[in-house]
Order: sequence, then structure tokens, then C-alpha cells
Amino acid sequence: MRTLTNAQSKLGGVAVALLSATLILLSVSVSAWADNAALKVRIGAHADFTRFVLELEKPSAYRLLTLRDPYRIVIDLPDVKWAAPGSAADGAGGGLIRKYRFGQFRAGVSRFVLDLAAPAAVKAHFLLGPDSKAGHRLVLDLTPSNASAFAAALGSVASPDWSEEALQAAAPREPEVRAPVRGNQGSETLVRTIVLDPGHGGVDPGAIGSSGVYEKSIVLAFAKSLRQRLQKRGRYRVVLTREKDFYIPLRKRYEIAHSYEADLFISVHADAHKTSSIRGFSVYTLSEKASDKEAAALAAKENKSDILAGYDLSEYDDQTSFILLDLAQRKTSEASWQFAQSLVTNMARDIRLLRRPHRFAGFAVLKSPTVPSVLVELGYLSNRQEERNLRTTSYRDKLADAMVRAIEAYFNQQDLLSRS
Repeated sequence: MRTLTNAQSKLGGVAVALLSATLILLSVSVSAWADNAALKVRIGAHADFTRFVLELEKPSAYRLLTLRDPYRIVIDLPDVKWAAPGSAADGAGGGLIRKYRFGQFRAGVSRFVLDLAAPAAVKAHFLLGPDSKAGHRLVLDLTPSNASAFAAALGSVASPDWSEEALQAAAPREPEVRAPVRGNQGSETLVRTIVLDPGHGGVDPGAIGSSGVYEKSIVLAFAKSLRQRLQKRGRYRVVLTREKDFYIPLRKRYEIAHSYEADLFISVHADAHKTSSIRGFSVYTLSEKASDKEAAALAAKENKSDILAGYDLSEYDDQTSFILLDLAQRKTSEASWQFAQSLVTNMARDIRLLRRPHRFAGFAVLKSPTVPSVLVELGYLSNRQEERNLRTTSYRDKLADAMVRAIEAYFNQQDLLSRS
């Protein structure tokens, strides 16, 4: 075995040498890494370093990224299935690693996010081939660092086989825009565009129920049920921000609504609370000032979604912090409020509501200046009965039917207002 390659990179302020023989099959396209699986994760805390070992079914290209506020190290790999013991959403750490999460980050890319207990430098990273004790392994050795050194070394480094171009080529296309519905006499019928945003996804599971069910799975199943019911009405074009289990940054979610010139944006969630007796449906609209401490705490939690998913927030600009200001934006805010009220009225017929079901706070995902937007919490996964309900297709369909009524009532109201 040769020891070191000539390709060296700096990460965490330390020169990193890649082992050439163990990088296995250089210059292979990303498709060659398909159908891989994460078999085991091991974390070893030693006197002067912490070792993170990911055992894989096959060798893999990879990319490392360091992020701060909070301190994180991200490991990206072409599609990898989770086949390891324990939780992919809340893995126990050790040494310099406080804990880790795994999931789909975007189409074609799986991601590990290592939450650090303190600033750390990547002393070395390399692949090892299988031996009598273990299979293919990706190894990271971390050493203690400090805030200034960590900040100076922020960035990414990739193995020679990492190909962003191949990953982009393999990614699925955006959902197609449906053609307008035509009336019986050939006249064009007004079609409303609704963007449904299943919250969280991929490496960010959202709330975790007492049975282990993930919020990201519940809300995606619900959004698909709601889309099906709306499309049957023949007057709606429905777009989902995500069709599968991968992550989308918060700003991108409402930008999708802008790109489709949406008439309504609904971000779908399911909450968790330290008090397990709390249950019920609720809806939130955007406000600079929260309606109560619980709404403020929920917004703060939801706004951390990009951090949990290992997203680089440095690319965000001031547009992500605007609040509705001018006349047109106030009109959007009023429409959001009207839809929230329609939800409360129509959901109450069949669905248990949270006390004071319409609340408001500074949710980042609702900061569209032109698209009426709400965030709904279908219920509480921390409540055993509500979690059981949300896990059933029949209850999610019941929720969807009630929401269709609310949507219909809202657009009928908007039509009346536009004619008055």
C-alpha cells in the first residue's frame, strides 16, 4: 500500500493528506457509487483526538464541509441508504462530537451532520478498504481547535472522485407545471396555484414521536393526500416543494412559490411539546411580534431547520430577514390572515383544534412579500393519541378533506372581494 497522495488540502487549519490506494477507483463517475449503504458508525474519543468511522457497503466519493454558529462538520456522499443500528436522526456522539444526524440532503446527495462539542480541526480524512474486521470505511480524525482557527479554515474539501456535475445531472427535474383547466365551451377556467411545503426532510427529521415516527414522513404523506384531493376538484394546480425525503432550505421553499406565481403557500408541520397532554391542529401566520411565548419558541425552533440540515447560512442575504412593509405586502399579510381564519372555521367541524388555534410569529418560511402564506401544525407527535391518529391514512385523509373545504371557502371569499 502506498501511503500518501500528492493531493493535499487544508481543512480546519491543518494540512490533510489523502491516502491514494484507499481512495479506490479514482476518476469513477458518481453513478458507480449507487446503491450504497451506511452499515455502522463508530466514534472513538482518544487522549488527543476523536475518530469518526463510517462503515459503508461500498467505497464512496465524499465531500467535507466545516460550518460555524454552531460548530459543525458536514460529510456529503452520493446516495447512501441508512442500514446501521440506532437512530439516523439523533446519533450519540463522543469526544469532540456531541451528536450526529444522517439523511438525504438533496436529490442524489446524502449527508452526515456532526454537531461539535467545541471547535475542532480535521487532522486527516481517508478511505480504508475492507479487511477481516470491517468493510469499506470513511475515517475522520478530529483534533481540538479554537474559534479563530475554525473560522479561518471554513470551507470544503472533496475526495478526487467527487463530481458535482454528475450529481446535478442525476438530480430529478422540477415538477412540471400543469396546463390551465378548460371549461366545457372551451373558455379558460381560472386555475389557482397552491404550493404545499412538507416541512423538514432528509437530514432534518423534525419532531420525533413516541413511537419513533418522524415529522418529515407524516407531513409528506399528508401533503400528497391533500394534493390528490385538490387536483380532483379540477380548479387547482398543486406543486409540492419536495416529493421525496430530502431537505430544502427555508428560503428556497418560498422561492418555489414565487417561481410558480402561487396564489397560496401552505407549510405543513407536526409539532412536539414537553407537555404530552397538549394536542390539536393550529395555524400560524407571519408577524414581527409573536402572539405568545409558545409561538415565538416554535418559530425559533423551525427557523433553525437550515442549521440542523447543515446548510451554509453565509450565502443568505438580507432578503431573508424582511418583514411585510408596503401596501402590496400588507395585502398579502391580510390574505394570509383570512386563509388562517378559514382554516380555523372549517377544520373545527371535524378536527380537534389547539386552544387559540390561530397564532403568529416570525417564521422564516412565511416571509414571502407576494404569496399569502401560512404554516399549519397538524397535531402533536408528543401526544400518544394524536401521534397514533397522524400515523393512519384515514385520519390524514380526514385532515385533508377539512383543509380542502377551507381552501375552497377562502378562494370563494377572494373571488367575492375581487368583484366588490
